[in-house]
Amino acid sequence: MNFGKTTPILRMFDEAKAKEFYIDFLGFKLDWEHRFEADLPLYMQISKGDCLIHLSEHHGDCSPGAALRIECNELEAFQQQLLAKSYKYARPGIEDMPWGSKDMSIRDPFGNRLTFTSAIST
Repeated sequence: MNFGKTTPILRMFDEAKAKEFYIDFLGFKLDWEHRFEADLPLYMQISKGDCLIHLSEHHGDCSPGAALRIECNELEAFQQQLLAKSYKYARPGIEDMPWGSKDMSIRDPFGNRLTFTSAIST
C-alpha cells in the first residue's frame, strides 16, 4: 500500500489579497487557476519547492482558520527574505519549540495559519 503527497486546500475570500500574500510576500508561484465560469469562485494551485497548496473561494471546499506545517530547511534565511519585503501585515519571528524544532508562524489574510518549521533536532 502506498500513499502520495497531501495537498491542503485553504479557504480564501479575495483573489488580489491571496496573490499579494502567497505570491508577492511568501514567494509561491501560481501554477494554475480554474473557474467554472468567469463570474464564479476561483480555485488555484500555488507552489514553492515541493510544497503545493490549493486555494479556493468555494464555500463548500474548506473552512477558514486551518493550520499547516511546512518544512523549510533554511528557515532563518526565509525569515530574512520576508522581513526585507516590509509587508505591512506580518513581521514573522522564529520560536524555539520544546520538541526541538524552530517554527515561524504567519496568518494569511483569511485566518489560516502557516507554520514554517525546521527539522527537529536530534
